[in-house]
Amino acid sequence: MTAPAVLVVLPVPEASLARLREQCDVTCLSPGNDRAGFESAVMDADGLLLTSNTRLDGELLRRARKLRAVSTVSVGLDHIDLEAARERGIAVTTTPVLSDAVADLVLGLMIMLTRRLPEAARAVTSGRWSEMGLANDLGGKALLLVGFGRIGQEVARRSLACKMRVSYWDRRDDLPRIDGVERELDFEEGLREADFISLHVDLNSSTLHLIGSKELELMKPTAYLVNTARGAVIDQGALRQALAEGQIAGAGLDVLDEEPPLPSEPLLREPRAIVLPHVGSATVETRAAMLELGIDNLLRCLRGDPGLHAVVDPR
Repeated sequence: MTAPAVLVVLPVPEASLARLREQCDVTCLSPGNDRAGFESAVMDADGLLLTSNTRLDGELLRRARKLRAVSTVSVGLDHIDLEAARERGIAVTTTPVLSDAVADLVLGLMIMLTRRLPEAARAVTSGRWSEMGLANDLGGKALLLVGFGRIGQEVARRSLACKMRVSYWDRRDDLPRIDGVERELDFEEGLREADFISLHVDLNSSTLHLIGSKELELMKPTAYLVNTARGAVIDQGALRQALAEGQIAGAGLDVLDEEPPLPSEPLLREPRAIVLPHVGSATVETRAAMLELGIDNLLRCLRGDPGLHAVVDPR
């Protein structure tokens, strides 16, 4: 029996590649490979192992007649045309084992913002040791979680430990209850009342620019916005304006519309913004767990079994 052909489009340690090679004919491409070369290689693949840095549009999925399984080492799925995958009967799986790492980062960003840590560090390096003003506590502040999936729930638990008042807004009904966390039914009212707003939603047609000029205007001038989801959940132009005009106190961003951003991006020089290079899952432990789950998912799907976290299950 011929081994399935697998195309790997992310760096994978040799020990992990050996697991794949035991059962598959493996081809590795650099994530920076030219698009034409990638599309050509996909035509011969039964399975793909990739990250959110590699786009799979509908046209490519419809032309890849051999393709049976796509395992993305990510939680986000906006880089894959899921409808085209369903039409073709291609299994698609994710690796939602990054909740702790992202939740830790959210808490870190909230602390950096409210304690003005970047400003304090700049005061030291610029010789202004004694000129730093007072900051604020997290305790007692109201946090609104926009989206209450795995990551949002972990942020809630950490924030409760910091004595914050935590609520969430989510369109879904089948969500677990966490003691001390209230559900906010009115999105706009939640924006008005929150001291911190943290975004934890997928990027899709209903969440594109979920936070725009109108929503930013509803926020307190002392409130902070944190985004570790996807850049386009925020209207970036509206955020630039809100920060420049002091409409909100600041923003902590691990994601942007364009990644990496152009050097001319104004947010990179905005003193009210902390911008990170999409490092939410970037810990040794989390990335290793995501990769191993991604490989497990791919091997299961190629055997005809459901992936552990199947988003599209063609059986």
